[in-house]
Amino acid sequence: MAGALRDAGIDAVLTGGACATVYSAGAYQSHDLDFIVRRGGTRATLDAAMATVGLVRDGDRYVHARTPFFVEFPRGPLAIGDDLRITPVVLRVGGGRVTMLSATDACRDRLAAFYHWSDRQSLHVALAIAGRNRISLPAVRRWSAAEGFSDAFDEFARLLKQQSRD
Repeated sequence: MAGALRDAGIDAVLTGGACATVYSAGAYQSHDLDFIVRRGGTRATLDAAMATVGLVRDGDRYVHARTPFFVEFPRGPLAIGDDLRITPVVLRVGGGRVTMLSATDACRDRLAAFYHWSDRQSLHVALAIAGRNRISLPAVRRWSAAEGFSDAFDEFARLLKQQSRD
């Protein structure tokens, strides 16, 4: 998928639940791939790139007849909450290279759902990401404070510490 986008000259970053799936080692399972296009992604170029891997547009998503998974291209910009200073990483996933959120940013992305919608599952996914990967806890703390969620971050940090003792 990411290779097809790259081959078509589309600069896109994998975000959302798919990153959580990768960084949680499958503890969380997403059913879609969300890419934020930074450059080169007109409707025609996306249609052509997705067609090279057997996906066709169905409304706002790309589907394949033989899989329940789908691909979406949410409107950008690439951001987590109000933070627009996102630096993606390139990882080897499934035999290919994927430009995606870092583990710290994937953790922040899940925490954003916890903070803004009281989504407890997203809190647990953030804990799974932080427990399996090296994240910058100070960066998450600063971002949480800037978003106005210092108390919710304290809960996350307490649960993370408890998790590491178990």
